[in-house]
Parts: sequence; C-alpha cells; structure tokens
Amino acid sequence: MRKELRALFVTALFAAPFAAASYTAAGSPRGADQRNEKPQEKLKKEVRHQLVMLPWYSVFDNLAYQVEGDKVTLYGQVTRPSLKSDAESAVKSVEGVTTVVNNIEVLPPSPMDDQLRRALFRAIYGEGGLPRYAVQAVPSIHIIVKNGNVTLEGAVDSEADKNLAGIRANQVPNVFSVKNNLIISS
Repeated sequence: MRKELRALFVTALFAAPFAAASYTAAGSPRGADQRNEKPQEKLKKEVRHQLVMLPWYSVFDNLAYQVEGDKVTLYGQVTRPSLKSDAESAVKSVEGVTTVVNNIEVLPPSPMDDQLRRALFRAIYGEGGLPRYAVQAVPSIHIIVKNGNVTLEGAVDSEADKNLAGIRANQVPNVFSVKNNLIISS
C-alpha cells in the first residue's frame, strides 16, 4: 500500500507539467467547436493552456486568471518563486495579450507546511473514492497550505466528493483550519 501511494504521489508531481487537464478554469467544455469561438474565449483557452503546461506546476499550487480584453490578471498561490515569474512570462508570450498583472502569492517556505502537504495528499488521494482525481495530468483538487491553514481549490464531480475531501483534510493532524473552495463541475 505504501509503495502504491508513493507511486501515485510521484506520478502526480511529475506528470502534471507535461499534459493538459480535463478541468477548464475558464468554464468552457473541452472539445468545443473551435471554429465558432470568439477571440476572447480563444484567448482564455490559450492562457489556461500556457499555465497548465508550466514546469513544476503541481497539486500544491493554485493558478487562476481573469481576462479583460488584452489584459490578463493572474491570481493564486505557488510554492516556488520561479513558478510565479514563469507564469507571467508564459502568459506574456500569448498572442493578443499586451498586459499581465501578476497577483500570484508565493507561499512562505516551511518544513512543517511541507509535511502537511504530503500528509494531506495521502489523506485526500490515498483512500477509496478520490484517487481518480490524482491520475489526471494536473490533479483537479489542489492543496494549498499556508502556515498550517489549508485551502482546497479546484473541481470535483459531486457534492459527496467535495465533502469527502474536506473531511479527510480535517482529519490530518496539525492542520489549524480547512477552507473547502472546491466547486462541482457539471
């Protein structure tokens, strides 16, 4: 069981930067007819694609964005300072983007938070019911830990999965609080 969890964890960490996820942060369904897309929707898809393809983007990072014309505002939290600058550079390279406002927060380095991240990953993805979310290129449940406080971001298929993730996160020792921001994807 321990080897399986380790393999799952390694797969989740190293597979994330190399493929696109099935969850669309822009809210549009995958496989939409690209010929009829508005330029704004196309721009949103390209920004999202650039963000999920970033090296070192993992389950412990949360990247979000807002597109207003040719201006993109980046939000979220990352564990590595280089990921913040990489995200800004990647979005600046998108055709049609002239301005990038980078409001991404770099989480403070903390060995205790690193231990909590590993424990939370095992608790959320290691048991029956939720491991299917970890096998995606970019897992859809992101675990953000800042000074012992946990925020769950992303999307799940049902209210039951959302509640299960929150319950499992609350059961991890040394967690001060859990904020469950998971949304139900349609």
